[in-house]
Amino acid sequence: MKLSVSILSIKNDIKNKVKEIDNLNIDYVHLDIMDGKFVVNKTKGFKEIFDYVSNIEHKLDIHLMVKDVKKYIDKYALLNPEYITFHLEAVDNPNEIIDYIKSKNIKVGMSIKPNTDIEELGDYLNKIDLVLVMTVEPGKGGQYIINDCIEKVDELRLLKNAYNYKYLIEVDGGINDKTIEDCLNSDIVVVGSYITNSNNYKEKIDIIKSNF
Repeated sequence: MKLSVSILSIKNDIKNKVKEIDNLNIDYVHLDIMDGKFVVNKTKGFKEIFDYVSNIEHKLDIHLMVKDVKKYIDKYALLNPEYITFHLEAVDNPNEIIDYIKSKNIKVGMSIKPNTDIEELGDYLNKIDLVLVMTVEPGKGGQYIINDCIEKVDELRLLKNAYNYKYLIEVDGGINDKTIEDCLNSDIVVVGSYITNSNNYKEKIDIIKSNF
């Protein structure tokens, strides 16, 4: 299992704190990008975010919580991420978006909100590289995990094994030293405020990774 650290909850001295995280034992830096339309909150502009992450060593794992998906793909593809993940609920043309991300030589992730059933992903599972299961409502950090959503991870694992799909399973929302135990059937866990709200990033990262 791999660890993707979300920097969403970092409020001050962001560039230095992102660099500190980048120097630790992680696998990805996770960017949550919000437009204030698909979700209520809105993240900083591209130029600021570019400044925070343009010189880091780890690959980016970008989660778009936006309505105008193509516009944001065009911007954030410039950061050369490993993954760009968009929400199934945000688009009318998932196949077109999948192809658009692939055309930029970036791996494609598709995310679903807690109330969206796995069945909605059925037509796309053989085309994508990652499924992001939201275990909180998307849009802000520091929420408590919705335990029922963990069942989706197990269902996705069964489907992957049954049909030899290639996607990785990522879980995001409310993950900490306790709830990590419920996420061990996933491939990537996104952890944010548990790490970034602490005074010792390394200690919290080591605790999370000790469960892998």
